[in-house]
Amino acid sequence: MASDSQYRHRGLRAVQKLVEHAPSSGGLALWMHHHDVDAADDKRPVWTDGKAIHYPPAFEKLPLALQTGWVAHQMLHVSLRHVQRYAELKRRLGDADLELFNRCADAIVNSALGHLRWLELPKHALTLERLLKQALQIDATAEQALLEWDVERLYRAVDDRKDGRDGQREDGPKAAATRQAGAKEEPDLQPAPNDDSNPEGEAEDAREWAERLTRAHAGDGAHSILRTLLGDLPRVHTPWEQVLRTQLARALSKRPGPSWSRPARSWLANQGKVGGRRMPWEPGTGHEKRTPRLALVVDVSGSIDGHLVERFVREVDAITRRLEAPFTLVVGDDEVRRVEHCKPGRGDWSGLTREGGGGTDFTPLIEEAERHRPDLTVVLTDLEGPANLKPRAPVLWAVTEAHAAAQPPFGRLLVLR
Repeated sequence: MASDSQYRHRGLRAVQKLVEHAPSSGGLALWMHHHDVDAADDKRPVWTDGKAIHYPPAFEKLPLALQTGWVAHQMLHVSLRHVQRYAELKRRLGDADLELFNRCADAIVNSALGHLRWLELPKHALTLERLLKQALQIDATAEQALLEWDVERLYRAVDDRKDGRDGQREDGPKAAATRQAGAKEEPDLQPAPNDDSNPEGEAEDAREWAERLTRAHAGDGAHSILRTLLGDLPRVHTPWEQVLRTQLARALSKRPGPSWSRPARSWLANQGKVGGRRMPWEPGTGHEKRTPRLALVVDVSGSIDGHLVERFVREVDAITRRLEAPFTLVVGDDEVRRVEHCKPGRGDWSGLTREGGGGTDFTPLIEEAERHRPDLTVVLTDLEGPANLKPRAPVLWAVTEAHAAAQPPFGRLLVLR
């Protein structure tokens, strides 16, 4: 159970020391919550859930310099959004090892703090240069390594786990070396269980932290805690859900057109006369009564991640329900396999990743979609195949991150992360 006191907590003296030595970058600790944890059996001196820093009773027994080092360590975990980036990596890969990710994040943070002499790191703190040497046989100084490596790239480099005979993933030599290198430290990243994904909120939080990091580094100059930390600064991406929502709302919104049931405002203002003469009727403006239409083409020949498809179709369902827009679902590979006419928010998504299996030719799929005269066509695909027909309506190609470099034959590319 945690205390909700924000201004009286076990890390208060350490936060004060951070602000004293680095007012701007150390002041990042003031942007996050701090909670005392009453779990006496917690072996970790301090840990974070990505939003707050938590202090078990053991933290109070540490010297002030070591307390300051620990708080700076957790402050960077929160500022760099390591817990959220782990969750995002897990969504992309389908499987991510929290302990390995924690070791990679710890190594980057510890090396970033290594140049500060007014705080102390744990005696066996894992550094990035040591991890690179032991796990990847790469020799680099701390400055070189921090310039080149971010936590996602480092994790992908050391995660060589493979499926074992019992179905469990077993460490390869790189993963084993990474665990061994950080074996004397307790993991300190603890994602909140059942944390619902909110892509728009996460993107806004990421932008805010990116701005805070930039201002903090500029404010302290050469004395900045972030002076050597360059490669792992988080990159802000607009969530694909937000892009898809904007595109569909723009394409499917009811457009204004002439309304013969009401006169124009200018005609009313002049009472239908000019210079005593009667003016011809001038129609006003109103929304078209016709219902906007969407065509959704799903390429079932490529390898489409099941979890990503679920997120995609949930988003499409929600948008069409909100816009009251029915849609036509076209499923196929080198030929049309299935066509469904769906009511808003009631698509039949069964079997999307199990049908087909051959090569892809988008031409018959787009021809079928075009036959229903949509206002927008969205194609969920890997973009591996020809498209010899450019339709009348705009086309949005939705691809996975593995195919982000693909060049669409026409229309716009949307990368699903």
